[in-house]
Amino acid sequence: MTEHLGEIERPSADEFKEERKLFFVPLVLAPRELDGELREIIERYWDQVESQVDNLEVKLGQVMAVYHELIPVGGEEAASAIEELSAESYRVVKSRVDKGAEVYPMENGDLLTELMDWTRCLAIGLQNERVLNTVYDSFVQVQRKRNEHIAEQIDETLKGGDTAVLLMREGHQVQFPTDIKVFYVAPPALDEMKRWLRERETAAQRDENREAQEETEVGGDVES
Repeated sequence: MTEHLGEIERPSADEFKEERKLFFVPLVLAPRELDGELREIIERYWDQVESQVDNLEVKLGQVMAVYHELIPVGGEEAASAIEELSAESYRVVKSRVDKGAEVYPMENGDLLTELMDWTRCLAIGLQNERVLNTVYDSFVQVQRKRNEHIAEQIDETLKGGDTAVLLMREGHQVQFPTDIKVFYVAPPALDEMKRWLRERETAAQRDENREAQEETEVGGDVES
């Protein structure tokens, strides 16, 4: 069961001493060239993540294991891959590694690349129903296998009584082992970012509807 930080009342290391603990950090990826208000929100988000993970470590124990989505390797190789993928999440990882944590691989490379390929197939907009169903069924199957693999990797590498941090996008559908206590790290900037994206999406949809309406009106004038 996932605990939101706002629902935790001064958790102590003694209270969860024998349990395995996992700090779930929603992974937010952004283009390096991104500028403007959204970039500021994302930077604020990662600052808040660092602060909240620090506070959780004080209360629940030092992070000894790190898991990062999209990274099928571990150790120093993983740290380099994370830095290339996301400078922001790398800060969180590096600060844990500098204090003695180890980065473990949680992805299977073949499953990950297969999932990416099926995702691309779905994204192009398939027209044949039989082909679409085949691609979608394959996507669902490999997604299930990937989720199971991730859960197994965490189960095998997170030792009893230890604490870990997992950086992964929301909506993952991974079923963590029942004896792992999961704490959801949700800084204020996460809601701020979601609200910003919703507002922009709503504005874009409104513009599209207005343009479509204008085109309809112009077409009507031409016919008349």
